[in-house]
Amino acid sequence: MSQKVLTDMFPMDSAVSFSGVTKHFIQWQRDNTKKGMVKNLIKPEKNVISALQDVSFEIQKGEFVAYAGPNGAGKSTTMKLLSGMLLSTSGEISVMSMSPQKHRRELMSQLGVLFGNRTELWWDHPVIQSFEWKKVVWDIPEPLYRKNLQMVTELLDIGGLLKTFARELSLGQRMRADLAMMLLHSPELILLDEPTLGLDVVAKHQMIDFLKKINHENGVTIIVTSHDMDDLEEMAQRILLISDGKIAYDGNFDGLRKITGNLSRIIVTTENGLMPMLCDATLLSSENGVHEFEIDLTKTPIKELMKLLSEFEGVSDVEIKKAPIEQIIARLYESWK
Repeated sequence: MSQKVLTDMFPMDSAVSFSGVTKHFIQWQRDNTKKGMVKNLIKPEKNVISALQDVSFEIQKGEFVAYAGPNGAGKSTTMKLLSGMLLSTSGEISVMSMSPQKHRRELMSQLGVLFGNRTELWWDHPVIQSFEWKKVVWDIPEPLYRKNLQMVTELLDIGGLLKTFARELSLGQRMRADLAMMLLHSPELILLDEPTLGLDVVAKHQMIDFLKKINHENGVTIIVTSHDMDDLEEMAQRILLISDGKIAYDGNFDGLRKITGNLSRIIVTTENGLMPMLCDATLLSSENGVHEFEIDLTKTPIKELMKLLSEFEGVSDVEIKKAPIEQIIARLYESWK
């Protein structure tokens, strides 16, 4: 299929389009017994694994989308299909109005890819040397390279790392350097697979703040996977949940919460230390007069809840907050098993 046909099929404001995409992997079975080896030669056995099954979705330019699911759901397979590292078994894929299979070289000029457990930095060379190498190999114009180098150096705070060998960097420093290197050619779409993996709190927030900044100010389209759902909720406006190779949910995080009811946390502080009795609420903890409950506000409205608490003597403070998104999604995963 030509690039012109893809452009006609998918809108120009579309960054990514999956249409009926299926991906199968074949695992050849081996038996090392004498009888099994003969059988392997005559009629080898194979096991077909369905990583993706008829998956369809579309992501517009400028969106910040989370792509999540349990282990083995098909997240990394999707990322590799988008970057052209894998070929689909069937279906159509368009990335920036190009086919990752047929226009991979052209696509790379607009695409940035970062896997949290890998690095493109030269291990035994200073970071800046890896950057200079990319400028030459990718044929990045000098003015653009200098502009982007200044931007990532300032925003990611890597000025003190440029002359440091990659092997001497901490994980957080390496991730920032890898992200900076990925952005040197001004990609319009970036794919991030576990970018906050193993980072401490400070490094994680630096990473998240930077990603939100380039999405908001530069209009960079971002697709990110992570097992940390709180990170995803902080970063993205939309979430695609995949389960057993199929899209199970596509929408915002508030909509995701409503699937399991309006699950909330209520923290009640009492002066006398006594614990209030709340119907349809699950006690999570109770210590030194502070009692935390889990409650579904679709079953017990806030008005009714506050009435119950007002009738209980000794209540000095009440705090209501949403249940962690991690907990919401964990329950969904359990229901999908």
